[in-house]
Amino acid sequence: MFGKNLIIKFATSLCAVAVLLVYTSWAAALPSLPSGEITVNGQVSVNGQPAVTGATILSGSTITTGPNSSATISLGKTGRIELLADSTLVLNFSDTSIVGQLSSGKAKFMSASGVATTVATKDATIIGDTGQADSFVVEVECSHTHVDTTAGMVTLREGTSDRAVAAGSSAVAGNMQQTGCKPCLRPNSAPPVGFGFPWWLFLVAGGIVATAILIKDKDRPNDGTVVVSPTR
Repeated sequence: MFGKNLIIKFATSLCAVAVLLVYTSWAAALPSLPSGEITVNGQVSVNGQPAVTGATILSGSTITTGPNSSATISLGKTGRIELLADSTLVLNFSDTSIVGQLSSGKAKFMSASGVATTVATKDATIIGDTGQADSFVVEVECSHTHVDTTAGMVTLREGTSDRAVAAGSSAVAGNMQQTGCKPCLRPNSAPPVGFGFPWWLFLVAGGIVATAILIKDKDRPNDGTVVVSPTR
């Protein structure tokens, strides 16, 4: 009886060891999911839930910042993304790529050489140059998308048209004449002013003429003529 129990326990142990070995081998064969780390300033949410500094960010996450808030997503050697206030970004990434969909707000993308970086907005697609490290800012406004490149080179693709935006330059895509949007205060980005004579120029011109007449009368020499009042 004792020998039979010993055999059963031994067989059970062997089965347990076999199952553990199979599970370990299966887990090791699974590909590791890429992840990043977020640093939070103010009100920031990830996939609709409040985020805290040090939390893990997985590919496919939606990051949203509130007013006067910001977030930094570090992807290690791949790159880094800085999301400014009132922004929403869907972020996908791997060891060799960063793909963002910026639906509102402003974000800065920094990627290492060899990393394919692409950012899509409602107006255009911004594509980084994989041959060098890139750093650029994308801002989505009501009527257009603005791109500023600080390092490297990006391509601004609007429909079938491509424009190179080198370091130190900027570009705009979208409809600057769209109604219902606040005027853009960025230099060279405001829509052209329509023709027409502003009414306030009449006031300025009138003031200039009146001033000139007063100066002329003051400088006119006195010819000695005496004016007699009719009441005397």
